[in-house]
Amino acid sequence: QVQLVESGGGLVQPGGSARLSCTASEFTLRYYTIAWFRQAPGKEREGVSCISSVDDDTYYTGSVEGRFTISRDNAKNTVYLQMNSLKPEDTAVYVCAAAVGGSCLLDRGEYGYWGQGTQVTVSS
Repeated sequence: QVQLVESGGGLVQPGGSARLSCTASEFTLRYYTIAWFRQAPGKEREGVSCISSVDDDTYYTGSVEGRFTISRDNAKNTVYLQMNSLKPEDTAVYVCAAAVGGSCLLDRGEYGYWGQGTQVTVSS
């Protein structure tokens, strides 16, 4: 059974950085489009970033562009989300998801595999 596991969350001060990791058992991430979504209390789950399986094309939602970077390490079967200049409004549970398709889209319906999430709290 496909399982995605996130790690790297925690408490970060405003302006600080954190790196989230998404790993998988039973399948190879390089053949999937991987996305990060986040959900804050009382809010809908929103797409943050994705990386395509075809050409590693990336996409970011406007609120994180220039601050977050998504990348792959195929040797480690891991996708990372490097988050810099964190703001309190970035506080959320961050979840990685995998899609068979090659298009990098932040549409929840495109993703058939989901992790459990990791909490990121940005606070002083």
